[in-house]
Amino acid sequence: MADKNAVARTAKRKTNGDEMEDLEAVNLAADWADISQGLRKDLGHQLHSQWIKPIQVGGLCRESGRLDLYLPTEFSANWVQDRFADRLSLAWKIARSEVRTVNIQVHPGRRKLPDINLSDGRRAANDGGDSSMIAIGAANMGDAGFISSVGLDPSLTFASFVTGETNILGCNAAQRMAATEQPQFSPLYLKAATGQGKTHLLHAIGHAYLGAHPRARIFYCSAERFMVEFVQALKANQMIEFKARLRSFDLLLVDDIQFIIGKASAQEELLYTIDALLAEGKRLVFAADRAPQALDGVEPRLLSRLSMGLVADIAAADIELRRKILESKLTKFAPLEVPEDVIEFLARTITRNVRELVGGLNKLIAYAQLTGQEVSLALAEDQLTDILSANRRRITIDEIQRTVCQFYRIDRSEMSSKRRARAVVRPRQVAMYLSKVLTPRSYPEIGRKFGGRDHSTVIHAVRLIEDLRQRDADMDGDVRSLLRQLES
Repeated sequence: MADKNAVARTAKRKTNGDEMEDLEAVNLAADWADISQGLRKDLGHQLHSQWIKPIQVGGLCRESGRLDLYLPTEFSANWVQDRFADRLSLAWKIARSEVRTVNIQVHPGRRKLPDINLSDGRRAANDGGDSSMIAIGAANMGDAGFISSVGLDPSLTFASFVTGETNILGCNAAQRMAATEQPQFSPLYLKAATGQGKTHLLHAIGHAYLGAHPRARIFYCSAERFMVEFVQALKANQMIEFKARLRSFDLLLVDDIQFIIGKASAQEELLYTIDALLAEGKRLVFAADRAPQALDGVEPRLLSRLSMGLVADIAAADIELRRKILESKLTKFAPLEVPEDVIEFLARTITRNVRELVGGLNKLIAYAQLTGQEVSLALAEDQLTDILSANRRRITIDEIQRTVCQFYRIDRSEMSSKRRARAVVRPRQVAMYLSKVLTPRSYPEIGRKFGGRDHSTVIHAVRLIEDLRQRDADMDGDVRSLLRQLES
């Protein structure tokens, strides 16, 4: 009997261990889906499909923090190690704080890791699937690796691009570049930090232009892909054909132009290509994470070409735009319910870039679907710890009081004074409300920072401002303005 009990206990521990291992595999697969699609946008379809997509995620050692990534051949493992190890390591460290090193190696021949279906909605929200390479016109150049094609993601269109005050200039300029009539400026240079929508606009321009000109020849690539194909053509002694094909396009879209820094021969070829296409009235769009003048190591002649058209800045999304983006993504997950407080929480706390914001929503929904749990604020706080920690900027009550006093033009001492004049009381109540919304402080702690007031006074102020925001447009506008200032 004792032996049977021991066997039963061993079996139970083994079952629990298997369940934990399966859950860990699910979590790793969800994180890899986000990382992989981010790399796909950065590297372009061709590089991603050839080198990143074949990667299989292995196990994560909790003690050492080592994560194994497997590739099918020694050549591909060495190639990825040489070119993408740093990117993969950084991406995984951002996604999971427990990852300290990434080990890239040939698959040891163990069982293939299970494919995790993260739902059609998740894929549509991220990348629209893998069938995004649309062949246009000329044939393959063979060994030179230059393909006359346009790698456009079908989900990245103007219709799916959410606009707000921070990105409206870039969106309008992109639409003008794709219009039937000749644009007044060329090239267009889209400047935005990582994950703010510049790649989306490049794809949208390609889709819109192709819709208006079905027989147009379009080439979309990252600067890194341009470099790879340039070197391949050079090694294959096919530079004449490379140049001829590159200059035959009607629309050239080059992403992440900052990665062409320091490559003198490639810079020269790009310069001549720009001159040739502009002379024929063709359209060019470049995107980078910095302004042309901030590109180190770029030839002055190329620098002048990049900045001679329109440089459109896409600023970081404000809270209103972040809300709109989340709400637009939710339509892809219907009929799944995501509470309003979760949307508000994500919009308010994930502020670094749009890609991270959407990735957080995708990860939360995928986890809820895979585990059968309801989406809730508690689940968001539990499952998005790493993303939230990376985004959270500590705002202090002192900072809030200072900002509110400047906004309403009152003396800082009024935050703690006993005066009851309306011109003083209302700003003080707004500051209490913002202190509760933007800091983790309790009602008593907030009260002590406002002249030792009772916690009931703070509760009254918070509820009053919440009510006024619903009824008074001016008050809501004041609070929104203050939130933008404090969160910027």
